Amino acid sequence: MKENVRVRFAPSPTGYLHVGGARTALYNWLFARHHGGTFILRIEDTDPERSTEESAGAIMEGLSWLGLDWDEGPYRQAERLALYRESAERLLREGKAYCCVCTPEELEERRKVSLAAGLPPKYDGRCRDQRAIEGRPFAIRFRMEGIGKTIIEDLVHGRVEFDDAELEDFVLLRSDGTPTYNFAVVIDDVLMEITHVIRGDDHLSNTPKQIKLYEGLGFPLPRFAHLPMILGPDKSRLSKRHGATSVQAYRDLGYLPEAMINYLVRLGWSHGDQEIFSKEELVRYFTLEKVGKTPAVFDPAKLLWLNGHYIKQAEAKRLTELLFPFWEEAGVGQEELQKKETGWLEGVVRMYQERAKTLRELAESSKVLLEVPIEMDPEATKLLSSEARTRLQTLRPRLEALAEFTAEALETLARGFAAEQGAKLVEIAQPLRVVLTGRTVSPPIFVIMEFLGRERCLRRLKDVLGP
Repeated sequence: MKENVRVRFAPSPTGYLHVGGARTALYNWLFARHHGGTFILRIEDTDPERSTEESAGAIMEGLSWLGLDWDEGPYRQAERLALYRESAERLLREGKAYCCVCTPEELEERRKVSLAAGLPPKYDGRCRDQRAIEGRPFAIRFRMEGIGKTIIEDLVHGRVEFDDAELEDFVLLRSDGTPTYNFAVVIDDVLMEITHVIRGDDHLSNTPKQIKLYEGLGFPLPRFAHLPMILGPDKSRLSKRHGATSVQAYRDLGYLPEAMINYLVRLGWSHGDQEIFSKEELVRYFTLEKVGKTPAVFDPAKLLWLNGHYIKQAEAKRLTELLFPFWEEAGVGQEELQKKETGWLEGVVRMYQERAKTLRELAESSKVLLEVPIEMDPEATKLLSSEARTRLQTLRPRLEALAEFTAEALETLARGFAAEQGAKLVEIAQPLRVVLTGRTVSPPIFVIMEFLGRERCLRRLKDVLGP
């Protein structure tokens, strides 16, 4: 592709960054990076009742967390109202638009009448020859010809046709001077020289109106690519009832950005049978030709599996830095964490990261090695029978006297002690695990004991078994 590719992600700031929006942003970002083009961020905030600065900030925060950096922007539509007014007035002068003095109540009444008659509830064009009347509020409508077809050569769906007779004279500027979505988006895309409009296919029905505007203004068309929806496991549109739906929610649950990127890109795109991609590979391989036409189903289990993969692969240093708020959430005090050397905390992470699927899970499982009261799993305490307690009491002085408190020496001691007791190694190791971690599952117990050190191990034995 020789042209200078320019794409945009244009969210409305009405909430957090939804995973559907994040996938749209990702596909635009990858398309731009693949072609050496420009990725633009535009905040479509012309609806003052729903748009908030807090939401705009949250969207940008979500993009930054995912690593989707923008080259231009953020542009804000609320700061560009004069541009929309100028283009609307031009269309008025050229006879391609007209003033509409119909009130919302009148329009609603006519809509009901049309529906009752089994007709499409489109505007009836009664103000087509209307001029502005002083003292009366008016909207500006685009004049549709209503003849022929509008054809879209969509880069995902292929050829899509719309009957122009079904398109109404739609509003460009409302009576309060604010632009409608279809008008503002065309003016912005023209002025920002957008070459490819990549967005959800819920916007496909808006495209013929926008094409008519491009033609009316005399501007060349961009290429369009409409991405299929993301569905929940029940095949309905992904929503809050399916669980977390925002990027920030998954971040706060302990997911890594690279897992989200890898998962989102595969919701509708593929490269052979490959499942795991680095960001560099995605930039190299991504093309719109490989985007599917059918909706993708969001599978939380698959995302969780991917996150576990990336946690296993991550450097302990990075995970340790990310874990502090999760350790605090799990009950480890900030003061206690600050006492620990970074290298020691990284050792804790290395022991537990193989088994964890989220940062929250990693913090919860590894907190037993930090100085917090151990929460005993009720199922685990069943393993501390009177016989097991007696054995551990007998083993205690030998642990105190052990020359080298290493995993290897501890296992040798435990094996010899088990043979002496006429027991299996697991009958010694498992009660030790329960006393030292409060659980029945952990990394190898003798490795944990070496890591905790003799003093901590003996203190925990004393706390559970008594003096």
